[in-house]
Amino acid sequence: MTGITRTSADLDPRRRRILFRSWHRGIREMDLILGQFAETELASLSDAELDELETIMREEDNDLVRWITGEQPLPERYATPLFSRVAAYRPDFDKLHQETK
Repeated sequence: MTGITRTSADLDPRRRRILFRSWHRGIREMDLILGQFAETELASLSDAELDELETIMREEDNDLVRWITGEQPLPERYATPLFSRVAAYRPDFDKLHQETK
């Protein structure tokens, strides 16, 4: 199960690639955070925000989880409104639980 509920048919190739990559991370926690964030926000992100999201997605998943949970301090380069939106995003675990029934 990928968790994807959004179709990518209406997205340009760049957004399709980001949506796919956001759901196929190294650890499930980041699949859920980045995947559901991308499903919700991707269509409305500007080119500059897409650039930043791709930069964020190049980081190691374990580092991202530590920064999002506050286990490690966030590097200054990611003290941005977009990273704050990603970090504040809480996946809809109920929706995923219903899909597995």
